[in-house]
Amino acid sequence: MSIVANKVKGIRAASCSEPLSAKLSREHNNANVLCVGARLIGTLMAIEILNTFINTDFLGDRHLLRVNKISEMEEKE
Repeated sequence: MSIVANKVKGIRAASCSEPLSAKLSREHNNANVLCVGARLIGTLMAIEILNTFINTDFLGDRHLLRVNKISEMEEKE
């Protein structure tokens, strides 16, 4: 899911299977799309992952350099 979603300009999708990956994808990569495997993740865990994802802010700072590089690559395509 996330591989295909990341082909779309402006999308930074993260495939998350637990709250920590959701938190880090938001903090470090400014992910704006969450992908969760329906056959792999139970409903309660999916809700916890989603809540973590939407309630975590991007840290910016040193991570902003990486996100900007991704944006620059998209503009060249």
